[in-house]
Amino acid sequence: MGDIMRPMGFDQLINWSLSEYKQENSVFGVKKEKFYKNRSGRRMTTVLGDKLASAVGPAAGPATQLAQNIVAAYLGGARFLELKTVQIMDGEEIRNAVPKPCITAEDECYNCEWSTELTVEEAYEEYVKAWLAIHVLAPEFGVSDADDFAFNMSVGYDLAGIKTEKIDSFIEGLKDASDRPVFKEGIKFLEDNLDLFEQISADDVAAISPNICNAATLSTLHGCPPDEIEAISKYLLTEKHVSVFVKCNPTMLGYDYAREALDKLGYDYVAFPDTHFKGDLQYDDAVEMFGRLLPLAKEKGLAFGAKLTNTFPCDTDNNQLPAESMYMSGRSLMALTVSLATKLSEAFDGKLPISYSGGADAFNINDILKTGIAPVTMATTLLKPGGYARFNQIAQKTEYMLKDNSSGEVDLEALRDLRDKSYQILTNQKRYREKVASRKTDSKLELFDCYKAPCKDGGCPINQQIPEYLKLVADGEYDEAMRVIAIDNACPTITGVLCAQPCRDKCTRLDYDTAIHMRDVKLKAADESQNPYVKNITASDLRTDKKIAVIGAGPGGVAAAVYLRRNGLEVDVFEKRAKSHGIVRYAIPTFRISEEQIDRDYDIAVAEGVNFHFNCDPDFDLVELRKDYDYVVVAVGAWAEGRSPVKEGRDKVHDALDVLLKAKEGGALDMGKRVAVVGAGDVAMDCARLAKNTAGVEHVDIVYRRTEAYMPASQDEYDGALAEGVGVLELVAPVSYDGKTLRCEKMELGDYDASGRKSVNGTAEYIDLEYDFVIGATGASVSPALFEKFGLALDERKRPKLSEVFESSETNVYVVGDCRRGPSTVVAAMGDSRTVAKEILRREGLANDFERVEVAMEQDDINKRRGVLMHSRERDSEGERCLKCDQFCEICKEVCPNRANVAISVPGYENLHQILHMDGMCNECGNCGTFCPHAGLPYKDKFTLYWTKEDFEDSTNVGFLKLDDDKYLVRDANTQVFESGIRDDRDDRMLDGFVAMISAVEADYPWLLTYDA
Repeated sequence: MGDIMRPMGFDQLINWSLSEYKQENSVFGVKKEKFYKNRSGRRMTTVLGDKLASAVGPAAGPATQLAQNIVAAYLGGARFLELKTVQIMDGEEIRNAVPKPCITAEDECYNCEWSTELTVEEAYEEYVKAWLAIHVLAPEFGVSDADDFAFNMSVGYDLAGIKTEKIDSFIEGLKDASDRPVFKEGIKFLEDNLDLFEQISADDVAAISPNICNAATLSTLHGCPPDEIEAISKYLLTEKHVSVFVKCNPTMLGYDYAREALDKLGYDYVAFPDTHFKGDLQYDDAVEMFGRLLPLAKEKGLAFGAKLTNTFPCDTDNNQLPAESMYMSGRSLMALTVSLATKLSEAFDGKLPISYSGGADAFNINDILKTGIAPVTMATTLLKPGGYARFNQIAQKTEYMLKDNSSGEVDLEALRDLRDKSYQILTNQKRYREKVASRKTDSKLELFDCYKAPCKDGGCPINQQIPEYLKLVADGEYDEAMRVIAIDNACPTITGVLCAQPCRDKCTRLDYDTAIHMRDVKLKAADESQNPYVKNITASDLRTDKKIAVIGAGPGGVAAAVYLRRNGLEVDVFEKRAKSHGIVRYAIPTFRISEEQIDRDYDIAVAEGVNFHFNCDPDFDLVELRKDYDYVVVAVGAWAEGRSPVKEGRDKVHDALDVLLKAKEGGALDMGKRVAVVGAGDVAMDCARLAKNTAGVEHVDIVYRRTEAYMPASQDEYDGALAEGVGVLELVAPVSYDGKTLRCEKMELGDYDASGRKSVNGTAEYIDLEYDFVIGATGASVSPALFEKFGLALDERKRPKLSEVFESSETNVYVVGDCRRGPSTVVAAMGDSRTVAKEILRREGLANDFERVEVAMEQDDINKRRGVLMHSRERDSEGERCLKCDQFCEICKEVCPNRANVAISVPGYENLHQILHMDGMCNECGNCGTFCPHAGLPYKDKFTLYWTKEDFEDSTNVGFLKLDDDKYLVRDANTQVFESGIRDDRDDRMLDGFVAMISAVEADYPWLLTYDA
């Protein structure tokens, strides 16, 4: 596809808005329930003289590039709309200069875009159309019957460009649009089509002011000299008679300050040179300049201030975007922005008006406004799931704070407090996102029916029905929640306590606030209802005479046994130890999980009819087993000693598993006073906490060769260790240990490697650390002895060669869990067992009972949760944060700033809506691809509607273009292009899905088809 946006005409903009509202109770994807209405009547009077019904709005950027973006933002709750920057370079020239995709907002946001990709004239027309549209749509939809918003122009980048006729016309046209064709034509359309409206009269149309805005935010390129910035500001103030806010760069803080600040917050991986810090506007120069411009503005009866801040220049060092450099925004910028605001405000004793943009969202907006800084604009939060609807929560939260702010004065004490707090606020720190990178899974993005809850489909190895049990627990239906959990999970309590929660890595809530604590909710259900659930289990009748032997009663072995026995097969489990659940029972410390909790899950297996044989001779013979059993499942775990973390003194380093086993057996461990744990996984955290609670131990350190950001331990376990006083030594790699001194090489992070982590390199500089006891927690290993005895084909790592269903080279002999892959998790082992159980049942011609349960939520209730940031709750109500992605996804629709992904109702499909991609509204920014839970990219992979032949031919997307003769030009998945009707004149190549989509558009969404430039 091409990246050319096709601005729609004013009549199309209005018709689309009214038609969608009537049909869908939404406008450009923003639901009616998310329309913000200021009910208190309070207003904020800004230093610019605007009277705003909310103190927030979109920053100049993707959210204000097209008219529909601005309308959507307004309806959500934005009332200060900073229009996307215009400059002398525009249109095709700027599009050719901006590589695509140009945005990635996975966590902190990076972009490589500049000013508007439209021509300056097109941009001007978009802003006028949005101005007119808001004036009639707001009263029509009951949002507001008065002017309660303001536009703010953004111009750049140098004086010569701003003085050109192109930019001058833009500025003058926003000051007074009365003689401009786009304004006059828009007014005439409204006058001629009053019958389209129920709340708009001719007087209302006549009252629309042509004076769109009289204030500008000045944006300059990095490296712009101070005298140029001052000259532009003076020109705008004295010759153009517009108020000016100069957009300042965070580089004004200085390289050392910025580097230290980002490192402190956990963004130490963000790479940036000192180039911009030296070339950009310096603090002293800014103070002197602003000191001259403030009285000049006052003399002219205008306002002057600072817009804080611009984006932060970075190097592209991990292929984030197809550009050499990029610009960072979002939560990583908040502390820097507030710090610069404090520094400048102190220089002017709080008398410098400041407009804010730097990581603002629903969590911190009140603290920002308390300082007197206003208005507040934002970009990154709008690019995340919820999109423009996020404004609703923000506007509602801050409505009580609206007041006369016309002085522009800042509360220095409040600002200093916020600056200090900004480095402590968890939501500003990298670890708030819990080390999670992309939420995307490896599933294909289908053309149709693509809704997906990535927590269960792509995150959880057992496809646990997570949204379902979350809702049931939140509703207090614990018995049903327990039943749903047990369908897929043979260890509900154990996973409720210990699960590594890969589901949380895919939770959509990550892109709002924090992932839902599924494990805690599951444990709540188990605590409430697992015992009665077990009492009600009746062992299934045997459905065949086939028998299964499971070797090993760890979680994987027990799960395989439960799944198979409850489906009618006889199962015997052989375990060399005295009890079930392996490492969970024998190694995991009691401060993590109790015997009673483990026994609860063992009771499920017994109730299902599984036969356990404990204290068995581990010297199994496959030939003998085959005499009595038709299938053998090997689940013996990974119990062998792991690789030593040191090259010298290996015999003096204690293996983590050995330490945990001895501690669990009750043996007294003499660790001395100082303990080091080498490694950074969950086992390392267990060892560290165990050591910390061992008699005589005074100090415990985690020793890790990388940094915390790359630790494999889950955030919960890491935080738990820190909370107990465990120290962390980063970028040190042990080399030797003599029983007292642990010699380590200092490491440094290098370039990113294939895994997406930064490589780590030795520096040849060594430090000696004194420890009485060193634990090696770098992973256990798998003994190949049993596999060799069974005669299984092994790979170079001495692990069995297996099929996709984990069958070994010996027919009907399967291998699951840690002995298949090495040390892993309980839920991963159960996932293996589930796969094997389904395969054995398939071979026996037996249906399995892994039923899918529907626990539906009212659509309105789902909509209410969209766009709303929420902190974690108690486990009985934590499920109320669930967004029910299985029932309703549409993230690509929410995150598109241009509204280019449209949800339409199409009969005959499973999903509530289908996604239709609007080619003419897309500029290939790539944002929808970042947040789609599938591997695909909606802007390339979804069924596409084209508005022009040129766009159709410039694309490879599967989709259609309406022709003049009631036919359509169609491209299919094989890139075949053909003409076809959708009725009797249908081409044989026209798939049913294509016909259904096009028919729905034609019948119910005709406004999508018509392009009126």
